[in-house]
Amino acid sequence: MTRNHPDVTLLAHNYVRPEVQDAADFVGDSLELARLATRTATPYLVVAGVDFMAETAAILNPDRTVLHPEPCSSCAMALRLTPGDVLAARAAHPDAAVVAYVNTSAAVKAEADICCTSANAVRVVNSLDEDEVIFVPDRNLAAYVAARTAKTIHAVPAIGCCPVHQALTADEVRAARAAHPGAEVMVHPETTPAVQAVADFIGSTAAMIRRARETPAATVIVGTEVGLIPRLERDSPQKRFVPASPYLVCPDMKMITLELVEAAIATRSPVVTVPEPVASRARTALERMLALPEA
Repeated sequence: MTRNHPDVTLLAHNYVRPEVQDAADFVGDSLELARLATRTATPYLVVAGVDFMAETAAILNPDRTVLHPEPCSSCAMALRLTPGDVLAARAAHPDAAVVAYVNTSAAVKAEADICCTSANAVRVVNSLDEDEVIFVPDRNLAAYVAARTAKTIHAVPAIGCCPVHQALTADEVRAARAAHPGAEVMVHPETTPAVQAVADFIGSTAAMIRRARETPAATVIVGTEVGLIPRLERDSPQKRFVPASPYLVCPDMKMITLELVEAAIATRSPVVTVPEPVASRARTALERMLALPEA
């Protein structure tokens, strides 16, 4: 799609529609897209994903123009947390560092010490000098991290979660396993601890893609948003991938259509703007994350 527009790079998340992924210059998870956004040279970046992903690209690339094809495409988890919530948590835990999952608004990132993604959350937490960590805003990812670090983790808010991943149940996973004997079960760390307990593998979407190549299982049950399955099928065509539940669909990710992407490239809009001083403060937290050695 960008072949006729050499000044544009199209970045797509693993959860958007397959046809959008097919048209993209790069497809990846939040961490991959954050890195790729800083490694491309075109003056325009089009981000096919929810709003915080476009904000992140704009924050990390202040001298470039970032376009978001559908500004109404938001992250329900990010909307659960405000900067005031972070400040209140800091007051309650004054010795704790604040780790903000990238699934947060720019205003929340601006109040954090460092950001993380599901791919590097444990590594980020373990890189800190502080023994206490305020982890926002996903309680399930916080629990996953807490089980893999000696640090004290305070999950804020207590109700923070991705509604799509939260809805997946352990019974659904067991039923999928019964329907596909011998299959391996992969789930995202945004799923509940009960779901993670019955999985064979827990990891980010990038980690799932790598694991799918390596597993000897011929069939893989996928416990994350169904948009990842076409990517898995392209990457490991000799294997079969089935969703852990048919309801693992993020409606906001699916709002990004090929037509909207084409319109954004044609009109060079809508443009993403993040005001100062929010942008510079959020950039510090994001760049601190990106400065960590890659796994």
